[in-house]
Amino acid sequence: MHSKVKPVLIGGEWRPADAVETFCAVNPRTKSIIDTAFPVSSMKDIEAALKAARSASRELMQISPEKIGSFLVCYADFIEKRRDDLVDTAYEETALPKSPRLNDIEIPRTTEQLRKAAEAVKERSWTMPTIDTELNIRSMFGPLGGPVVVFGPNNFPFAFNGISGGDFATAVAAGNPVIVKAHPHHPSTTGLLAEEAFKALKEVGLPLSTVQLLYGTRYEDGEKMVSHPLVGATAYTGSQKAGLRLKAAADRAGKPVYLEMGSINPVIILPGAVKEREKFIVTEFVVSLLSGTGQFCTNPGFVIMIKGEETEHFLKMVKERLEAEPVGTLLGEAVEKNLISSIEALKSSGARVVTGGSAGGGEGYCFQNTLLRVDGRRFLENSEALQQEAFGNASLFVIAENLDEVLRIIETLEGNLVGSIYTADKDEDDELYDRIAPALRPMVGRLANNKMPPGVAVSIAMNHGGPFPASGHPGFTAVGIPASMLRFGMLQCFDNVRGQRLPLELRDKNPTGRLWRNIDGKWTTGDVTKKK
Repeated sequence: MHSKVKPVLIGGEWRPADAVETFCAVNPRTKSIIDTAFPVSSMKDIEAALKAARSASRELMQISPEKIGSFLVCYADFIEKRRDDLVDTAYEETALPKSPRLNDIEIPRTTEQLRKAAEAVKERSWTMPTIDTELNIRSMFGPLGGPVVVFGPNNFPFAFNGISGGDFATAVAAGNPVIVKAHPHHPSTTGLLAEEAFKALKEVGLPLSTVQLLYGTRYEDGEKMVSHPLVGATAYTGSQKAGLRLKAAADRAGKPVYLEMGSINPVIILPGAVKEREKFIVTEFVVSLLSGTGQFCTNPGFVIMIKGEETEHFLKMVKERLEAEPVGTLLGEAVEKNLISSIEALKSSGARVVTGGSAGGGEGYCFQNTLLRVDGRRFLENSEALQQEAFGNASLFVIAENLDEVLRIIETLEGNLVGSIYTADKDEDDELYDRIAPALRPMVGRLANNKMPPGVAVSIAMNHGGPFPASGHPGFTAVGIPASMLRFGMLQCFDNVRGQRLPLELRDKNPTGRLWRNIDGKWTTGDVTKKK
């Protein structure tokens, strides 16, 4: 093997990969190849990682939540100490701005997630202990008994990275080892993060196979991995095409798989809101659409408005703003090609380009800031094709004749991560909202009012999921701790098990005095009291 090919992290050591081929990342701003080779691992590497992870999962079952939480905090500390290297490397691989995006937004979000996961695992209420004293049956959520395989996306090199993002943090917090498949757009960034995670494992004393890294796999081997008997679950963030392929493989084997596949995120802007604060909403929309060059899964890619002079003026202002704003760099050649293809598909289905619509206009891989429009009748005639996600700095406006047509449009929508309704601050749009919101509510995981879609806050109440095909299951979220931990937990029941043999969370005495438990139908932080 060539000496310049990066080693993989398997079984508690950095070692040469059993590679079937290699790849290099590309600087999207200059379109130049970055001179570091990464291995695409064979099934031999995958099998070795799975076996090591199974052993680690058994060890983790005997380790206290406090120790697991300490690892997450230690890892967050190490990330902050190496932030300059991480930011410089991620900038080279993604062209995302160093400041504020990478250094001031993503790094703090990443370390905050890790620390919140640490708090949740130490506090333990995520396990939802449930005790029936009369029948002596007790249950709680615990580790899966096998590794979680995490596929991270291209657009967040830190905050959603497979080895540092929310999926990673919550999988480990739930007591599971993690096998990470790096994204080819930022492998060096992922490698640096893996180095810090490995150091933290050693510092705290967790099993060294708790975190393992593969830089790449063949598609067919990825399918074998997610369906392998030793796997506990899979978490995936990325394109619908690849996600559904993994889901099909995992489903055939009965293995849990949690997918976040993006969406068009409908924004409905009502007439009263336009009359009241047109300029403000235009600014909010343009900033939201162009943030990160539109490469967010919650990008406002689909806007519904009701026909009228105010709507036409609103569109004119959006057009002018988009033409005046600089064109950002996309994450890579594949993103550019997919955006070109998506826009062509929308045009052939009846959408008309108002501005933009072609590649170019900026540095490296790029596409003009793009606005398209279609009338409501034409959309309803071809609604499936016109819901094509254009991942990037582009959005489609659907202009409806009236409220009834708006409601018919909403009824055709597929599942989305988030939807938003813009209303007047006064009561002018209340009647319209009261009819639209119940129709939109089941179509989106998160419903926003007077707020553009991104804004995926690290909050205990956040839902970053939604109906299919935005995600694989409407009952789970990829953001929001502790709720997101439940994806990686197994409901474990203990029937007539002697007290000293029970997990601490299910014994009569509350192990922390703060743990919320359901005892005989009542949530309490108290101890189990014997009935007289």
